[in-house]
Amino acid sequence: MCHVARYGTEIRSSWAPSCPHPILFALLLNRQRCQPWNTRTRSGFCFRYALDTEMEDGSMGALVPAVTSKVNIGTSDAFPSVSGAGKMVEAGGEPETTDKELLCPICMQIIKDAFLTSCGHSFCYMCIITHLDNKSDCPCCASSLTTSQIFPNFLLDKLLKKTSASQVSKSASPLDQFRQTLVQGYEVSVKELETLLSLLAEKKRKLEQEEAERNMQNLLDFLQCLRKKKIDELNEVQSDVQYIKEDIGLVERRRIELYRARDRYLLKMRMRAGELAGSKSCSSSSMDKDNSDLVFASGKAHGVPTSNLQYRNVDGKSQASSHGTQRKEASSGLSSQNMSQSSLAVIRKKRVQSQFNDLQQCYLQKRRPLVNPLQNPNNRDADVMQREGYSSGLSDFQSVLSTFTQYSRLRVIAELRHGELFHSANIVSSIEFDRDDEMFATAGVSRRIKVFDFSTVVNEPPEVHCPVVEMPTRSKLSCLSWNKHTKNYIASSDYEGIVTVWDVNTRQSVMEYEEHEKRVWSVDFSRIEPSMLVSGSDDCKVKVWCTKQESSAINIDMKANICCVKYNPGSSTHIAVGAADHHIHYYDLRNTSHPLHIFSGHQKTVSYVKFLSSDELASASTDNTLRLWDVKRNLPVRTFRGHTNEKNFVGLSVNSDFLACGSETNEVYGYHKAISKPLTWHRFGTPNVEDSDEDPGSYFISAVCWKSDSPTMLAANSLGTIKVLVLAA
Repeated sequence: MCHVARYGTEIRSSWAPSCPHPILFALLLNRQRCQPWNTRTRSGFCFRYALDTEMEDGSMGALVPAVTSKVNIGTSDAFPSVSGAGKMVEAGGEPETTDKELLCPICMQIIKDAFLTSCGHSFCYMCIITHLDNKSDCPCCASSLTTSQIFPNFLLDKLLKKTSASQVSKSASPLDQFRQTLVQGYEVSVKELETLLSLLAEKKRKLEQEEAERNMQNLLDFLQCLRKKKIDELNEVQSDVQYIKEDIGLVERRRIELYRARDRYLLKMRMRAGELAGSKSCSSSSMDKDNSDLVFASGKAHGVPTSNLQYRNVDGKSQASSHGTQRKEASSGLSSQNMSQSSLAVIRKKRVQSQFNDLQQCYLQKRRPLVNPLQNPNNRDADVMQREGYSSGLSDFQSVLSTFTQYSRLRVIAELRHGELFHSANIVSSIEFDRDDEMFATAGVSRRIKVFDFSTVVNEPPEVHCPVVEMPTRSKLSCLSWNKHTKNYIASSDYEGIVTVWDVNTRQSVMEYEEHEKRVWSVDFSRIEPSMLVSGSDDCKVKVWCTKQESSAINIDMKANICCVKYNPGSSTHIAVGAADHHIHYYDLRNTSHPLHIFSGHQKTVSYVKFLSSDELASASTDNTLRLWDVKRNLPVRTFRGHTNEKNFVGLSVNSDFLACGSETNEVYGYHKAISKPLTWHRFGTPNVEDSDEDPGSYFISAVCWKSDSPTMLAANSLGTIKVLVLAA
């Protein structure tokens, strides 16, 4: 009879062959080995009792129920017994298995190609072979083990296959199980098939009915949503039509009033002209009569024939005819003026038609209530509004339309050279007007700040276009900013990371700030606090300086290169920062731990930021666009497209109504802030290519600057040509 050691830890190899079921014996023993001592003592005696009983009876019938009914499940790495469940099962029933009991103690996966060791543990073949290549012991009990002491466990493989098949069948849907039953050859009678077919037909009809109901419900939902949307659109269109109808009535009444005022004015002028003509005719007739009498008398006195008096009358007639000729010329001048006015009206109408969609959108935005975020009622003349009877939106749109149709081109009124032609050091990086728009300064890669008198440039011939002040610098310059209070102070930033404040009168530097570690792209004086200025650099830092101290007052560390900085003109604590991360960061300097808002929309580096007003911010990017933002409500307003800008700094300048920027096509573009397409543009002439080593397509506009509240601007290109341009009809 096979005997088991007291603690179930060893099997004498000489006893193992006497067991009628050695594999089963090993499996059961393996389960006992993997259990802790305190959980297997009692079960060990039960196991020995069941095994001894089986040996004595020569039958295995009661072995599995006895063991599984008393043996507790061990740890997760324990191998399953023959039943593999560790649960109570009924005699003659199918044993149940769990995933934990089918796992290999090494890989913790379901055993594949089960192999049994001489110490009674089972593993995946590849797992135990790999283990024995490194160690010569059992992974479970640390007994000495070699590859010659492992054997295939065919019984366990069969059990695993049956278990996996059972699990698959349990996880399969009833339809899959039915299909599998038919495939396996299950016999079904005709009557049963008819019953099944009728059930399937009924199920199919029910599913089709449900599917049709769902489709109808989806269609109904879509149509209801579409109707609601179209009703909203219709209501909006009806409101727009009502606004347009009201505005047409207002404009018609206003136009009739203007026509009547014009007629009254013309009538008054004609009456004055008639009175003047009558008084002149009376005086001239009396003078002619007196003269004729005098001549007649003198003729008689001197013996002059009276026939000569006819010539006097003829002269009078000729004078009258000359007056008639003058009136005809005047009328012809009026007619030519009317013709020019009509042609101008046609041109303006064509201009409106070419930008009709943008103008329509602008009108609706301004006319609809609570839509116009940039409308400022404080900027409107209330008396004019009451007199004309216009709504605020219509008045704003009239202003946009009049300024938009008023200009159609950029006319050159002056031109000067910044340096020698075709010299690479002629690129003008920055051009700025001073506080009073009397002087303007230029700077660039020539390492010089040049200050010109604007009136001299416009009114004098090109031969005298010389700078009134010229200040040399140590490095190439990237940006200039005039102080808005102290007229003679100007700040510059250069490629070596130095920010300098200059006194134009003494031509000396007042302060130099050298804290930036890389090139500084932008610098700007505050309009509110004249001693404060801000700069941005390639070292990813924004620094705020005070002219009264040598070190920076505020330092903002960012994660991207800084390309532009600008103070809000209505605040000394708010700045806009454009960076290489495609965003505009709007900061309150009283708390720089995080920005107030980040404006996102550009697809590439933000190269310029400029304020049109305290609430309106314009930005330029190398994604070929300009954008307008509302910094009060943190909203995008409009995107401007038309110019080309993909790699260079081409300049950006703004005033209250217009934006101007350069293009890499050597053109200056002007935009109205309410229209997304260009208002006009001007192309700089290309010089003689034979005298240049550069490709003419490489020339670009490098800097622009509006004169304050004026249609006049300055523009410079990469050849150093500076032009004074004015918007014209």
